[in-house]
Amino acid sequence: MADVAREAGVSVATVSKVVNNKDGISESRAQHVKDVIAQLGYAASLGAQSLRSRSTGVLGMLVAEFEPFSTELLKGASSAIKATDYELLAYSGRSDGSTKYGWERKHLARLSGTLIDGAVIVTPTGVETTFSVPIVAVDPHIETIHLPTVRCDSYAGAVTATQHLIGLGHRRIGYLGGRADLQSSKDREAGYRAALVDAGLDIDESLIGDGNYSSELTIQPATALLSEPNPPTAIFAANDLSAIEVIKVAESLGLSVPTDLSVIGFDNIPDAALFRIPLTTMAQPLQEMGAIAMNMLVNLVAGQETETQVILDTTLVVRDSCAPPRSR
Repeated sequence: MADVAREAGVSVATVSKVVNNKDGISESRAQHVKDVIAQLGYAASLGAQSLRSRSTGVLGMLVAEFEPFSTELLKGASSAIKATDYELLAYSGRSDGSTKYGWERKHLARLSGTLIDGAVIVTPTGVETTFSVPIVAVDPHIETIHLPTVRCDSYAGAVTATQHLIGLGHRRIGYLGGRADLQSSKDREAGYRAALVDAGLDIDESLIGDGNYSSELTIQPATALLSEPNPPTAIFAANDLSAIEVIKVAESLGLSVPTDLSVIGFDNIPDAALFRIPLTTMAQPLQEMGAIAMNMLVNLVAGQETETQVILDTTLVVRDSCAPPRSR
């Protein structure tokens, strides 16, 4: 404020009155100060502003980490917030790796009330259903289902993915699951199992592994599956990052995709289409999910009614990573 006052040739008190919309300043002088503020890129402290007005004009999107899934959600939230008077803060706090559960509590304690008026939380882990600011959850753990929530029908999507492989003629279909603590992962495994049973196929537990929704953690179980004496001819991975890693592992073992192994993923992140073998996958409308969650949050902050549970459909996207099994 001192910089603005010096540049505008007025007192700091005058700048303060203009910033806080106080009376006692002529319209011409106030406009002159505003012009200088714009030239200097001045902005009021969010913390100080919130203490005065009990509102920051900022909504948050909190994630455990920025990866393709959360980044696509963020794109949708950013698009939706443009139609409002709010600004968007994307936040991923530092973690030492020891806080697997309840990370959102720590983030909210740091941000709520002084920096944000509400938040969309991606895959929250805590058991609380009440917070100090309005909250919308995207793809939550089962314990947080009482929060307003946006998610996709993972069960139906997994059924469709598995049925696609069955329809191509595959009978030994492996599965690499996601994080065991996420409801979406549980639903996808349940859908995989249900599709096999409906097709009259046995469920071979030796063909089921845990990729944890992580490229790095997919390597070992994928290697184990493909090193079986009677390996699967197809693998359904619970997300695209794991599916892409499965292809890499298969190639390292001398297998060709899709000639020797078909692979299908889940999410339809940009890398799925851009990978050197374009990935067949179940598309979640991730950007739409982010936009819906942000619009729900805007309604909550305004004290308006909003939907409490939004479940969106997934869509099969057929690319080049799947084919009928080669006879052995």
